[in-house]
Amino acid sequence: MSKEPYAFCPRCARALGERTLVDVDGVATVRRACTEECGFVQWGNPTPCVGALVEHEGEIILARNRGWPPGFFALVTGYLEAQEDPREAVAREVREELGLEVAASHLIGNYIFEAKNEVMLCYHAIATGTVRLGAELAEYRRYPPERLRPWKRATGLAVADWMRSRGLPFEWLDRPPLDTAPERT
Repeated sequence: MSKEPYAFCPRCARALGERTLVDVDGVATVRRACTEECGFVQWGNPTPCVGALVEHEGEIILARNRGWPPGFFALVTGYLEAQEDPREAVAREVREELGLEVAASHLIGNYIFEAKNEVMLCYHAIATGTVRLGAELAEYRRYPPERLRPWKRATGLAVADWMRSRGLPFEWLDRPPLDTAPERT
């Protein structure tokens, strides 16, 4: 269910209420839905996002969003636009946030980020050019791949999977609670 449920139906403006819906297999699920029969159901589906583990000149770039606390670095991330191919979204986000061009990208995997009800489609993106920070980023850091320390949620799990695929050992990084990191991780 969405963290911000509608109070009123976006179709007919009547109050929404909790309703039990039964699917074709007989499985019951409670959802917010229109109490009138206009048909609107707030499904609460996760928002699709992309994450880029950016490799540039043999090193990995992690970035800090302007809204994040000092010392909090993660993958370059962004929302998938309507009808946008995830690989194109990765290239767009890397270009917008780092000023780099993606020469190649390879899917690492998909990961749920429960705190924001997002599904992260994470890619290893090999990029070229000169780093120029976009408006959303405060700073970035470069790491040799073997020095990365993944964190145990969302894009950090993608870092761990990428390192495992290359036979790189790692230790988990302890992250602060999510309430100190208001943006995506």
